[in-house]
Amino acid sequence: MTATFPRHPRARVAPKENQVSEETAATGPPGPLKRVVGFLTTVELGISALAAAMIFVLILVQAGQRYLPIDGWTWTGELARYGLVWLTFSACGVLVTRDGHIALQLVDSIRNQAVVRSVHVFALLVVAATGAGFAWACWTLITESQNLTTPSLGMPMWVVYLIPLIGFVSTTIRGLCAAIGVARHGVGSSLEPESLAVQVNGPQLPGGTADPNGEAQR
Repeated sequence: MTATFPRHPRARVAPKENQVSEETAATGPPGPLKRVVGFLTTVELGISALAAAMIFVLILVQAGQRYLPIDGWTWTGELARYGLVWLTFSACGVLVTRDGHIALQLVDSIRNQAVVRSVHVFALLVVAATGAGFAWACWTLITESQNLTTPSLGMPMWVVYLIPLIGFVSTTIRGLCAAIGVARHGVGSSLEPESLAVQVNGPQLPGGTADPNGEAQR
């Protein structure tokens, strides 16, 4: 005598067409474009890291000069100030891609996906337009300061404006690409603002605190 058990129907899985998962949003576009974006991101972050290290070393040198019987090197303060400018603007494009800029997520909890998508696209277009305006201003300064040099180092002023130009061009391109991506695929985590693909302070616990283990509890 054999016992038979009723078969449970298999659950149907919804098609994944036209859907962007959190993993895809976090890793970025596939294929050669992803490699190009990764290379440019590495270059921009490398410039920022070098600028931060340079500022740290120059400040230590300035502090040490006070206790040495030698004249101070005025160029150290000048280069440190320019390094702060380079550090500030060299990675602004990377922060657009990683959603790392300071922002108020006021509309992410709205249930209407069309409204959330429209606001995100508008915000990204504003960011791109702002980056384009600053890039044009940097280019104007570069062309108008060909014969100018810094007071202490004698460094051409166009070099000072070159790195911010790179950062603002990157901001413009990344902002436009992000706006197109949101317009086509939507904001995947608009209904759950705590589970965004990229979080500056790490995954958040239900109570609103960062998870020390790096994993969000569901």
